[in-house]
Amino acid sequence: MDTKFDYAIIVKSKTRLELLIERFNTKGQAKFYIENLGGDFSEYEREHDTFYEALNCVQKDLSTVLKNKIIDKAYLPSFIFSEKYLIVVVGRDGLVANTAKYSKNCPIIAVNPDPENYDGVLLPFDVETFSLITSDFGWDLIDFKTVHFAKVTLNDGQELLAFNDLFIGINSHASARYEINFEHQIEVQSSSGIIVSTAIGATGWLSAVFNMAYGVVGSLEENLQAKQPPQLSDKQLLFVVREPFKSVSTQSNVVTGLIEEGRHLIIKSLMPTNGIIFSDGIESDFLKFNSGAVATIRISEEKAVLVVLEDLLPDMPEWDDS
Repeated sequence: MDTKFDYAIIVKSKTRLELLIERFNTKGQAKFYIENLGGDFSEYEREHDTFYEALNCVQKDLSTVLKNKIIDKAYLPSFIFSEKYLIVVVGRDGLVANTAKYSKNCPIIAVNPDPENYDGVLLPFDVETFSLITSDFGWDLIDFKTVHFAKVTLNDGQELLAFNDLFIGINSHASARYEINFEHQIEVQSSSGIIVSTAIGATGWLSAVFNMAYGVVGSLEENLQAKQPPQLSDKQLLFVVREPFKSVSTQSNVVTGLIEEGRHLIIKSLMPTNGIIFSDGIESDFLKFNSGAVATIRISEEKAVLVVLEDLLPDMPEWDDS
């Protein structure tokens, strides 16, 4: 492995079993609760054991070449990464997104601990391929690829980055109310919020929105094929307005658009309270977005650095190598 790194940080998140035990205090009480409702507790145990078997293998292999420690994703917002750190993420795809925006350009190796159950769109390595890159020749098998974030800037100077997507809306089931401004089209809207997705994020929340939209239309029109979001380059964002409501005071003409490099989307909050902007599904790391706030969303100059296997490059989204 490349010796330019001084230390490695392994990032993980709690398993469903660990979260159940936190909730019910003991494993026995958690098991009673799940089985009393007709659930299969062994599924939680199997998932937990598979994860920790993979995590232990990764740490064992990594320890042969680099000093390291494990941190939980809950500590990411306050953790300070050094430029000579290597980051190893072991978990689901979402954990890569959670980690990337705090990574400070440190290379990220993402390991899928359970390929039979995790899609692994952002997890190019498994336990076996990870063990290869910790060998003497393994660093020759990989490449570094940069991924641009989406960035929102408020008119008071606050900023937030997103690796997968941004959500602009309200922190309840009520409708968000705002003014949207894109490509010289301005209108007031009431909706369930706006999702702004990166090329990487298009495989996640955005794809679910497309599944819903085409599923609804497809049920009313014969032979309509289900579709996915368009293929984006690394320097493009796609926004979608969720469930826009048309009324005498709100419109629904600007519902989706492609934000190219050098362009932006502007959203002005019309919500007295509970307006919110968060990224990558982390609701605890958010910006307040109430009346008077104006958000400008664009491609960020900041980047994350992902480590990928060379033979996987053709299957990945269009990357920026700069």
